[in-house]
Amino acid sequence: MKKQGSDYIVFPLDFSSVRDAKEYVKLLDGKVGMFKIGLELFIDQGPSVIQMVKKESRAKIFLDLKLHDISATVQRAMERVVKLGVDLVTVHCASSRAMLEKAVKGGKGKTDVLGVTLLTDNDAAAVEAAGFKYEFVKDPSLLVMHRAKMAYESGCRGVVCSGIEVQQIKKRFGKSFLAVTPGIRPSWSLLENDDQKRVTTPAQAVALGSDLIVIGRPIRDANDPTAAAWKVIQEIEAALNLS
Repeated sequence: MKKQGSDYIVFPLDFSSVRDAKEYVKLLDGKVGMFKIGLELFIDQGPSVIQMVKKESRAKIFLDLKLHDISATVQRAMERVVKLGVDLVTVHCASSRAMLEKAVKGGKGKTDVLGVTLLTDNDAAAVEAAGFKYEFVKDPSLLVMHRAKMAYESGCRGVVCSGIEVQQIKKRFGKSFLAVTPGIRPSWSLLENDDQKRVTTPAQAVALGSDLIVIGRPIRDANDPTAAAWKVIQEIEAALNLS
């Protein structure tokens, strides 16, 4: 089946209450390909929020926990995640290749692992403050590619990266290696003081090769979230010549 514009969209359920999350799941069912459950909601609600999404929507589920611990702990955590029946889980590439391999092993081929390369609110100044080599400070995309290589060699399904690095990642690791892009801002929603430093528009991201784009605030904060979602879908389909 041909991929539609809505299939590219991951909507983050960044809400403090399950009631608000449920409202948006019902509102956006059929208009997004995946719902992302992050730390705030998962810590508050636990596995029950996953069951809610499954009950109210046909979309896939992305559990964004950004696991980062010793290898054995991460493997055991992933084995528990598999029982939840989610599609994707994030693990930090900032740790070792051994940890990434154990995460993949814990997924048992049932839950795919995405390696988080560099958070999209991190820029060169943040990389420098973290104590990285000058080559990575001068060009943070080199750090992204270094970590993407770790994820690829560890058997991860793909990586989370900004739209800036997508084309390089696809060229180097192939089309089947997923590139999931947060920090998405449609041109009509760009803010002067946005906390995201490395942003791209939906059209730019999918044209470069992003398989999934994470887009929250431009839809969530719109006067009409459904209309905003359709606007993003149309932008994606126009970029892919699907409309």
